Amino acid sequence: MRLLVFGNSGSGKSTLARALAERHDLALLDLDTIVWEPGQVAIQRTDDAVRASLADFLAAHDLWVVEGCYGELVEAAAPACTRLLFLDPGREACLAHTRARPWEPHKYASKAEQDAMLDVLQAWVRGYYERDDAWSHREHLRIYEAFDGPKARFVAPVAPDDPGITS
Repeated sequence: MRLLVFGNSGSGKSTLARALAERHDLALLDLDTIVWEPGQVAIQRTDDAVRASLADFLAAHDLWVVEGCYGELVEAAAPACTRLLFLDPGREACLAHTRARPWEPHKYASKAEQDAMLDVLQAWVRGYYERDDAWSHREHLRIYEAFDGPKARFVAPVAPDDPGITS
């Protein structure tokens, strides 16, 4: 099983991916961990370094779940996945999830530092349906529609035991 989970920030990708990795003993890659410089907020690594990290992860693991919002990386990993999962629960659900998000110590040095970025994150989440970049709804939908393999699109919050995820 090689699952690729993508969608807007706050769509439930990380929660679902962690649960699936644990339940099925899958290696887990949160794309945030390879896109951003470790220990720094909103400082991107070079494209070459990010792509090399993704390729290294895919080559090192037979069974995995990869999650993130980065359309270019989703597209790069898609040929290797056995199922594509597009989480698309809508703007309000994503905004609510980002407001309720617990501290993410792998991204922020403190809860206060994370909270200081909340307004920026909320604005970014709000713009998902209007943006035209690789991390937009338009691009995610294009990737989903172009994918020829097994796939599912979830327009409501999804539980890890939903049969549409791994069947």
